[in-house]
Amino acid sequence: MSNKLGLVLEGGGMRAIYVAGVLDVFMENNLIFDGVVGISAGAIHGSNFVAGQKGRTIRYYKKYCTDKRMIGIRNLILTGSIVNNKFFYHDLPDRLDPFDYETYQNSETDFYAGATNLETGKCEYIHIKDMKADIDALRASSSLPYVSRIVEFKGMKLLDGAFSDSIPVNAFRQMGYNKNVVVLTQHDGYVKGPENAKKARKKYKKYPNFVASIVHRHEVYNQTLADIRQYQVEGDVFALYPSVPLDLPLIGSTPEELQRVYEIGVKDTRERMDALKAWMAEVRAE
Repeated sequence: MSNKLGLVLEGGGMRAIYVAGVLDVFMENNLIFDGVVGISAGAIHGSNFVAGQKGRTIRYYKKYCTDKRMIGIRNLILTGSIVNNKFFYHDLPDRLDPFDYETYQNSETDFYAGATNLETGKCEYIHIKDMKADIDALRASSSLPYVSRIVEFKGMKLLDGAFSDSIPVNAFRQMGYNKNVVVLTQHDGYVKGPENAKKARKKYKKYPNFVASIVHRHEVYNQTLADIRQYQVEGDVFALYPSVPLDLPLIGSTPEELQRVYEIGVKDTRERMDALKAWMAEVRAE
């Protein structure tokens, strides 16, 4: 039986620029996957990977990270979302730093973005075949609770996928991707603490299942890390962790801070590339 090789990308706001560094090295080495699933910022960076646009993520993040049109309290006050959706999901990919929709569309790699369904509290793994038509699925995946408006997409009410499944390796396994490269944005040994349950219940009292997903998020996250460690032992996962704690906030980083974390991703990946290629070759040969 042939293996399906997946790529699983954690988010983490600005911290996930580490993922962009990892993926640019993947592109340098022409690594190909059958499917990619990204959560939150991991989905944004993963879409650039599927489109084959090496360097695009770090370029526009550094250029616009301090631009009030992209992210900031002003946007939150005026629009209800801290990210300016028109700027980030339309002006930027369509005009300012064009996204390669054609290459993405023609890619043989299936791409999924994970977003949390507020009514069920479960993660929806949305297969995005047409990035321009379904850009709201990508937007939903990265819409942080408390500072983003709820995204309505195909009858669903959605917010950031990290609050139901931060690292969707188990979901991808269930979808048939039995071998996975997993890129994380927390260092090896990290343990997530609980969320603010009182805050969640106050803000999202209309969505008790979503509140439950927030309250139990740390339990799911830490169990997933334990699963990943076991999958590595079994040979089903190759995991890339930051070699050091990244120490970046969810929002509000400078171009210099982003470049520093991006370069950690590049360095970590180049150091492990031979081992990764050997693992992938073995997977493909099975």
